[in-house]
Amino acid sequence: MSATSPTAVPSFRSRIGCDARSGYYAAPRRYRLHLALSCPHGLQIAVTHSLLGLGDTLPVTLLPAVPDAPGGGYRALRPLYEASWHQHPGPAVAPVLSDGWTGRIVSTHAPDILRDLTRFGGHGPDLHPCGAEKAIEGVGRLCEQGITRTAQRAGQPGADSAARDTALATLLSALDVLEWRFASQEYVLGGELSLADVQLWVTLVQLDTVHRHHLDAAAVHRITDHPRLWAYARRLAAHPAFGSRLDLDGIARRHHAHCRGREAAGAAVQIVDWAGYARRDAWEPVRQPG
Repeated sequence: MSATSPTAVPSFRSRIGCDARSGYYAAPRRYRLHLALSCPHGLQIAVTHSLLGLGDTLPVTLLPAVPDAPGGGYRALRPLYEASWHQHPGPAVAPVLSDGWTGRIVSTHAPDILRDLTRFGGHGPDLHPCGAEKAIEGVGRLCEQGITRTAQRAGQPGADSAARDTALATLLSALDVLEWRFASQEYVLGGELSLADVQLWVTLVQLDTVHRHHLDAAAVHRITDHPRLWAYARRLAAHPAFGSRLDLDGIARRHHAHCRGREAAGAAVQIVDWAGYARRDAWEPVRQPG
């Protein structure tokens, strides 16, 4: 458990180990995930949880799309935070991996939670192929810095037009790299599904359902002009572990709760019909194809 400064919101970064000597070790139904599917990190964890078939091993509690506590955070998570950090000074944010044996938080750090899900076994694909760690981290940086942050800057209200144009050019360059990659392979790292695909798919969902609303129609048209990339996004959306975890209404409500700016003309130009794949019922374990 660490914080960057005395006034910073504490972060919890314990890890799930291999055996009892690790302190926190994988045991069926010992832990619980607390997720908001409207949050990109929560959606990544939910998709990974489903891909690994952990529904009977690691229970999930779904949180409201929009934080419901004063100052942000979730009322339902406050007891966990108070039990884990006396007089916790910040909001009780998600995602959370909690320990039912101690009633405390194991981790709130999404990248660590994603990696540790594989400790629980499951029967899904190998999302962390041997030797692929750096490549997965590279895709994560491309998604965060090359797509998400540049899309935010390209659609930032009141920003200098030159700065927006530069950000859009950087965004399109990142999409070009991915478009070229899918010309010769089925998934981001080659022929097999990996965590990099989960990261990229959630990033594309956010690009189309959130950031698109602040771009003009010409910019959205240029983003759409990557047919292999968006065909890949549709193909993964059709997989039950991906599309069934979409909460489009929740994503929209979270977006409008955080963003008060005017939406530009690009808002009307949808890239993917995500509604055709989105979840409609409460959380249920996903059955893998075949």
